[in-house]
Amino acid sequence: MNIAPLNTWITKNNEPLLIAGPCGAETREQVLETAKQISEIPGIQLFRSGIWKPRTRPNSFEGVGEQGLSWLKEVKEKYNLKTTVEVANAHHAELALKHGVDVLWIGARTTVNPFSVQEIADAIKGVDIPVMIKNPIHVDLQLWIGAIERINNGGINKIAAVHRGFHPASGGSKYRNKPMWEIAIELKTLLPDLPIICDPSHISGKLDLIQQVAQKALNLGMNGLMIESHINPEKALSDAEQQLTPADLKDLLSKLTFPKTISTD
Repeated sequence: MNIAPLNTWITKNNEPLLIAGPCGAETREQVLETAKQISEIPGIQLFRSGIWKPRTRPNSFEGVGEQGLSWLKEVKEKYNLKTTVEVANAHHAELALKHGVDVLWIGARTTVNPFSVQEIADAIKGVDIPVMIKNPIHVDLQLWIGAIERINNGGINKIAAVHRGFHPASGGSKYRNKPMWEIAIELKTLLPDLPIICDPSHISGKLDLIQQVAQKALNLGMNGLMIESHINPEKALSDAEQQLTPADLKDLLSKLTFPKTISTD
């Protein structure tokens, strides 16, 4: 499998890739103010925000849709941050490309469906766009690899996996999604050139575990972190319990030990 190193498409000098932003884009003001504050944190290179939110049940906040893409375009222009959004189908991917999104990511609920992944791969075939692929909700390493292969077979070689943990088969876990580090380690063993990013927000599900999970990921040699950040988490329309304010995110990053020094002063 032909996989390009992170430092050929986004990072410099093999630094860990730091991704931050709200779980979901809610209003233009919320997106831009969050991006403004995140842009002031050294080391963060990619601004994330969900535009389409796959929810378990209807009548939950399912995202603002296409209008949110114009807000992300403003983020790029005003704060010099590259942007990434989750795409769940070919139409999402086409709209994201149309609005100049820099990196696409495929969420856990989409990774489980080879038809959806293939449609996305077909939609972006021949386009020079990086794609990050989250692990499927339940433990299925072959399904994760299959999604990576489908995107790669479409001519995309700027690929990263995102380890966001696995839905627990039974209760009793302190994590929202069990980290099961051994699955990510096995993926790295099978695909040694594949960058792996950790999403400690979705593994933790609550603020007091994020630093511990993030440090563990870095200690295991993962290539970066995707952390959710919102200017007012208490009023967030989704995943309020796991989103840090930008100020708290800056503080957390300053406490982490990175394999290569990144200033967070």
